[in-house]
Amino acid sequence: MVRIGTVVMGASDVRRAAQFWKAALSLVEREPAEDDWVVLVPAEGSGVGLALGRSDAPVQEVPRVHLDLYTGKQDAEVDRLIALGAVRVDWDLYPDDPDFVVLADPEGNRFCVIDTTRG
Repeated sequence: MVRIGTVVMGASDVRRAAQFWKAALSLVEREPAEDDWVVLVPAEGSGVGLALGRSDAPVQEVPRVHLDLYTGKQDAEVDRLIALGAVRVDWDLYPDDPDFVVLADPEGNRFCVIDTTRG
């Protein structure tokens, strides 16, 4: 059996990205962060971790892989994430009546906030 243990994302400023994602997802550092690498894990037990590695590669406009964050309180969570440093992304690919909002973290990595009350 195999499972996802950690999702890895690039960041030009690993410490800045770590601060955002720790606050956004209630994660903690598994070990103290370094300038080029950190692994964040759930503060409350098991679950998928998020690792951030130093990267100077440009952010993809339409990323092939991204995070979907699920919530029953989409508007409140979008507002909270923006207050933490995320920004709304102008997304030309929204379907009619989307159940998701596209945001970018302070590093420009895109992610979606999914409204789970919509089915």
